[in-house]
Amino acid sequence: MGLDPLGIPRELARETVTFPAGEARAEAQFDLPPELRNRITRFQIVGESTAGSVSLAGDSLRRREIALIDGGGAAREGLELLAPTHYLQQALEPSADLIGGTLADILLADPDAIIMADVARVTETESDALLDWISDGGLLIRFAGPRLAASEEGRGVMDPLLPVRLRAGGRSVGGAMSWGEPKALQPFPESSPFHGLPLPGDVTVRAQVMAEPDPQLTENTIAALEDGTPLVTARRSGQGQVILFHVTANAEWSSLPLSGLFVQMMERLALATRPAAPEAADLEGTIWVAERRLDAFGALQEAGDLPGIPGARMADPVLAPDLPPGIYASGDRRLAVNAVAADRALVPATWPASVAVEGGEARAELPLQGPLLALALALLLVDILASLLLAGRLSRLRRGGAAVSVALALLLIVPQGLRAQETADTLALRASSEVVLGHVMTGDAQVDRVAAAGLKGLGDVLYRRTSVEPGAPMAVNLETDDLAVFSFLYWPVTPDQPAPTPNAYLKLNRFLHTGGMILFDTRDADVAGFGAASPAGRKLQALAAPLDVPPLEPIPEDHVLTRTFYLLQDFPGRYQGRGIWVEASAAGAEQAEGMPFRNLNDGVTPVVIGGNDWAAAWAVDDRGLPMFPVGRGFAGNGSARSPIASASIW
Repeated sequence: MGLDPLGIPRELARETVTFPAGEARAEAQFDLPPELRNRITRFQIVGESTAGSVSLAGDSLRRREIALIDGGGAAREGLELLAPTHYLQQALEPSADLIGGTLADILLADPDAIIMADVARVTETESDALLDWISDGGLLIRFAGPRLAASEEGRGVMDPLLPVRLRAGGRSVGGAMSWGEPKALQPFPESSPFHGLPLPGDVTVRAQVMAEPDPQLTENTIAALEDGTPLVTARRSGQGQVILFHVTANAEWSSLPLSGLFVQMMERLALATRPAAPEAADLEGTIWVAERRLDAFGALQEAGDLPGIPGARMADPVLAPDLPPGIYASGDRRLAVNAVAADRALVPATWPASVAVEGGEARAELPLQGPLLALALALLLVDILASLLLAGRLSRLRRGGAAVSVALALLLIVPQGLRAQETADTLALRASSEVVLGHVMTGDAQVDRVAAAGLKGLGDVLYRRTSVEPGAPMAVNLETDDLAVFSFLYWPVTPDQPAPTPNAYLKLNRFLHTGGMILFDTRDADVAGFGAASPAGRKLQALAAPLDVPPLEPIPEDHVLTRTFYLLQDFPGRYQGRGIWVEASAAGAEQAEGMPFRNLNDGVTPVVIGGNDWAAAWAVDDRGLPMFPVGRGFAGNGSARSPIASASIW
């Protein structure tokens, strides 16, 4: 996992790990380009949301980006070994990403380090930009050479792009100074980044540029010859550093580039730009502050006001309340503290037989509102009776004991009625406060289930593709529910469903007169045409007879439904077998000038009748997958879906 250019966490790569039989360890290799590798912030087990399944990455995985600038230009063909940057490339390629180009382009790339091989002069603009980059934490490494030795850079006056002043004069053809015998190196001091590296006996120096004696020269020297002459000098500049090798980067002045010591020195400097896993000695005297904290679910949260952690504890961190897993910062360095260390072995927990081991399943909630309310009312009644008894008034109520018993029973029944009223009010409030699609209950459990699933699937698509955000669909009981809170009802017709009562028909007619819309679906377009040719068609005629339905006609080509969402020719559901009937157009409607349709009052038709089984076409299960095949032929056994056409009808 890592951040994209916009700072959004993204999955950068995924690998499958296979554990050999009987093994508790397995390895996975990720081969990523440098651009992606440098963005890695964590490794995570897919499908697990725990702190133990996450391994955070601080600065440990990022390869350093180092720029090489050759003051002598490109090497001629066949003379690559004489190029100032040849040995630098060989030494740094295994541990860093190398880039090239002009100094202006390189500064735009903001590398971790810039190496200038025998570059004598830079323009004033480039010098200012380079100094700003160093002050922000950049590492500038310079190598001497004939051009630097012949220039006046660093002579007399301190050059901000050099760690020390250079001595003028005394130069030979091969360098600034020559000896009768080449000089070897002396052991590196403890303050040097090269401390501890073994010194090969064959590394000698034949020529070099000399440093001007200075009170700070010894402090700035990180490598010297056996006679004490500085070989490598360094100086802090802001948050960055300037380092000068007083010899060339090729074998012209010394044998250092030909040795393994040169590779080790370059690796030390590359790692010094951003230490990966610092040792205890490197962390002494530092304070680390938590930037992000890893919670129990493996997500990074704001760290809050946690105290700073001394560097000695960060060398081998032990999790504690003041040292939770997360990302810690000290200056421009970042360290990751994980919930599970890399060397920690995970073994199954063993519990004593007396300890009950329970899973993480949540227990089902037990509703106590009703019983507690009934108990409170019962206690209130007991309190009233006790008060009457103490006041001497209970004797007159003994003759009315039956009445008291009835009153108590009524009190105990009240909570159930209250809950029923509360449920009805809650449903009505939800239906009136948001767009809710309703389906008329038919009494057939399977048909009602498909109708609800179809409205849910339609609502999901409306939410994704339009500005409509419908709530969960509701089953509508025509006898008890208030239809005024709905704007649309889907009515699947079954041959055996009971006819509504006269009171229900009054509510239905009021619903149609006030702008409501009913979609009747006989769901039989695969076997019957419109009319009484099927049991569902005959049932529809009986159900619609008491309704105040306007005159109907087959949907014309210029009806508003044919151009509401897209230009449509038909309206398939699960089946595509017959026409759709809507309210008839007004007589005498004429085609509008310059328009392909008539000048109609495109109001909402109160009734739409069809039989293409639209609910089954849209029905989805709990996983959001289609419940029924939709597509070719009348059998609906294909795989294609026609969501746009169905959406317009809905």
